[in-house]
Amino acid sequence: MRDRNAVQSLAALVGVVFVVAGILGFIPGITTHYGDLGFAGQGSGAKLIGLFQTSVLHNLVYIASGVGIFMAKTAEGARTYLIGGGVVYLVVWLVGLIGGLEWLPVNAADNWLHFVLGLGMIALGFVTARNMVQALEPV
Repeated sequence: MRDRNAVQSLAALVGVVFVVAGILGFIPGITTHYGDLGFAGQGSGAKLIGLFQTSVLHNLVYIASGVGIFMAKTAEGARTYLIGGGVVYLVVWLVGLIGGLEWLPVNAADNWLHFVLGLGMIALGFVTARNMVQALEPV
């Protein structure tokens, strides 16, 4: 196994967490009211761990967010994934607050999660890649 730096390791970890969360959304018991799991939209009554409103599409979006597993092959890809993904999750948070995510079920817990994910991913991207950026700067 080749050596990874911190940004690559964390991007891969974040990607794995997204994939696991998406898969858990399809498991009855971990997802409450599983019988009410809709494909998309606010009508889905299922909740991941009884807290986060979810749907088939929502779970698939989390699994797709696991692309960080592949982007972590390079430090630049990992940094792009963390910062870019963080920006996307902050946009999803904003749209969730003002309305407009009718195709994706979100509740207050989801909105807070998206906010924390966005800030956390951006912070990880900047902090862990700081040395990488400094190494690229001319002396």
